[in-house]
Amino acid sequence: MVDVVFQKEKKFLYFIAFSLIAAGALYPYPSIAMWVGFAFAGYSAIANDSIQTIGTFIGSNEDKKWYWQWLFMGLIFVFTITYSWVVFDGDVSYQRLATPGLETAPTSFVYLQLASPIILLLLTRFRIPVSTTFMLLSVFTATSGTILSMINKSIAGYFVAFFSALVIYLVLTKVIKRFIKGKAHISWTVAQWVISGFLWYTWLAQDLANIAVYLPRQLNVYEFLTFTLFIFLGLGFLFYKKGDKIQNIINEKSEVRDVRSATIIDLVYAIILYLFKEVNNIPMSTTWVFVGLLAGRELGMRLRAQDSPVKFAKTFNLIGKDILSVAIGLTISIILAVAINPVIQEELYNFFFE
Repeated sequence: MVDVVFQKEKKFLYFIAFSLIAAGALYPYPSIAMWVGFAFAGYSAIANDSIQTIGTFIGSNEDKKWYWQWLFMGLIFVFTITYSWVVFDGDVSYQRLATPGLETAPTSFVYLQLASPIILLLLTRFRIPVSTTFMLLSVFTATSGTILSMINKSIAGYFVAFFSALVIYLVLTKVIKRFIKGKAHISWTVAQWVISGFLWYTWLAQDLANIAVYLPRQLNVYEFLTFTLFIFLGLGFLFYKKGDKIQNIINEKSEVRDVRSATIIDLVYAIILYLFKEVNNIPMSTTWVFVGLLAGRELGMRLRAQDSPVKFAKTFNLIGKDILSVAIGLTISIILAVAINPVIQEELYNFFFE
């Protein structure tokens, strides 16, 4: 089995090995390391989180040319990042990196800080939708209190999303099913593109911090253009690959290829992310919110349809698998944070032994 996986993913695994070696060679040179870390973080974060924001968009627009999808989402990205850069004086993170413990740009790096986005890329390849917020920000935070604040906000996001989706689909399943019968009217496609664009904006405002954490907190014009161009081209590659392997997590859920169902998912998700964005500047895991949303949706549909025990078992299996994925990501990120940060090591030592 291992040999089959290796043969199938041989080129990718060689790339991962080369990247880990390169990270080891370059981390002692901060001016180079910050851009290497940014490059890995930029692609791995968007590739992993594409299932949340553009996954349903890709899945329900398979009949549309990939480059039109890319230009639509790419231009929204350019607008979003430009707005933050102008309004917040060179900060592209919508002030998420102004959170205590993250407000200072790194002046030196350790190996694991460059390796963490490579590990994230590896997990993404094997369809594990881990939280990029925890994987990437926790290795830079100065205190355990910042991590706890992110965890608390993310847990709250999961439960708000879960119960919102559960109620919506429990109450409106019959109405929704009536809407998605037959061929969708063109207005549904227009609505989905508009709502998907809004969702993409709200996600970027939350998660650009995960990519920008490697760089100065105020980017000059050349740094800003490099940042923008790299992500813009990376998006093009992602759309060309139709979301790559992580897209299967979306495709295995019920009816997400239908533009009407995808529009409803995206609208609920966008509203929740926007509300949490307005609460405070503490970063949160959008992955946890999305997993909660899909879990509540699947369970609500099953309860409303009064499905067989076999279908309920399948639903709980999907929910459990997704929860396990985010739990694995959280565990890995905490281990990395403790291994890297002597302040957190001291806090834990004082907590357990004093």
